[in-house]
Amino acid sequence: MSISALGYIGIRSTKTEDWGQFATGILGMQQVDRGGSVRAFRMDDRKQRLVVTGAGPEGLDFLGWEVESPEALDAMASRLENADIPVKLEGSGLADERHVSRLISFSDPDGNYIELFSGPHVDEETFQPSRPISGFKTGPMGMGHAVLHTENVDRLLWFYRDLLGFRVSDYGLKPYPLYFFHVNQRHHSFAIVGSGRRGLHHFMVELLSMDDVGQGYDLALEEKGRVAYTLGRHANDPIMSFYANSPSGFFVEYGWGSPPIDPETWVPHETTDGPSLWGHDRLYLPEDDPTRRRLREMALDTARRGRRAPNPNCAWLDSVINHE
Repeated sequence: MSISALGYIGIRSTKTEDWGQFATGILGMQQVDRGGSVRAFRMDDRKQRLVVTGAGPEGLDFLGWEVESPEALDAMASRLENADIPVKLEGSGLADERHVSRLISFSDPDGNYIELFSGPHVDEETFQPSRPISGFKTGPMGMGHAVLHTENVDRLLWFYRDLLGFRVSDYGLKPYPLYFFHVNQRHHSFAIVGSGRRGLHHFMVELLSMDDVGQGYDLALEEKGRVAYTLGRHANDPIMSFYANSPSGFFVEYGWGSPPIDPETWVPHETTDGPSLWGHDRLYLPEDDPTRRRLREMALDTARRGRRAPNPNCAWLDSVINHE
């Protein structure tokens, strides 16, 4: 597989000061000093993982996907061009801005701007989180994951699965179509949701400690309207997380506890339990919203059936819980 990880995310926003406070005060990222209206943030030894450019309209600016080598980058460029996808070999100026060695760019069928790169730059200075957290789960698994709205699931399914080579982890069809894709041991680095819209639904960062997430949740609760989904556990990852309202209107998922998968043996499958085993109540929706009520009922149904996820750290505990 040529694409190996989600390397970085770029956001368009005029609310750069709000992003600075959100990314440091709640997420715990390290802000990197940049000139003008650009704000960049570190999560690990990479020069940057999140970039906020001070220009509207609010939303996703670019997704940066890492490939394994310059040769793999050339091969992906040829593959895209053979499929009649216009590809631009970016110059050293933009590559330097992204802190990578080589870079190509193109758009997906929904108009989302995509960058593929090789040779990410590593910072010699140790990552310093802006609040006391144990750190982010990155490394070979990349920055985390990104989820896009789409009006046409089949069109993006062809592009990411058949053309770019993303592998389906699992999918759900109710209450709306959801497809999850992996490119490494992270259960999914990318997903699409057939919401009838376009743009970024959310991105996720994973922490090294559940307490980091819980403390982030407490901090988010102190800000009116900051929590979008309550603390909960997904059915497929199965990560424990909450979702925050970002300054730009989409969500940021903040989670812990998703066990790695083996990409070579993983079998794609349909999930029918709904998005979450418990929690994740959509606070951003009105109490009587049909979608909110339906998703809550799906979670309550898993409670009635006693559906549980594997413990991420203890096989023995799993055997006790499951009476093995």
